[in-house]
Amino acid sequence: MVHHRVGWLNWLAVDLSWVGTEGLVWLAIGIVLAILWRRPWFLLLLVAADLAADGLSALLRAWIDRDRPPLVYPEPRPIVGVPDSGSFPSGHAATSFACATVIAWADPRLAVPAFVLAAAIAWSRVYAGVHWPLDVLGGAALGVLVATALLRLAAGRPRLRPATRAG
Repeated sequence: MVHHRVGWLNWLAVDLSWVGTEGLVWLAIGIVLAILWRRPWFLLLLVAADLAADGLSALLRAWIDRDRPPLVYPEPRPIVGVPDSGSFPSGHAATSFACATVIAWADPRLAVPAFVLAAAIAWSRVYAGVHWPLDVLGGAALGVLVATALLRLAAGRPRLRPATRAG
């Protein structure tokens, strides 16, 4: 069985998958925002969310050990390298949604673009053929939960509250 994918979507999915690896695109965004806002603590919070989501998703993948799509179905072939870890939950989705949640908390005006980018990175992993849809939904939920927990922990710290902006 031959499965054809739309050519321009291939490069988009590959690129989104690449920039989402280890949450690197989020760290780059975090550096820029921390500099623009003159709030280094924001970068620390974003890095903490990224690392916590990545670590928890890796532990869950090892524990659950769900087979990735290419191990179940030989076609279509994945368009990116297939990780050796289990499939559930997606680390790309977990880190992306954790970081998007922190960005949305820091500046609600950035919520839509942050979550659109997070969803696109998560979608790229399904399109690329290395995750099931439930993997990215589980990763997204994990990321939001991790970030929410970190934000609640940080809420009592005056320097970590989001800035209020006048009109």
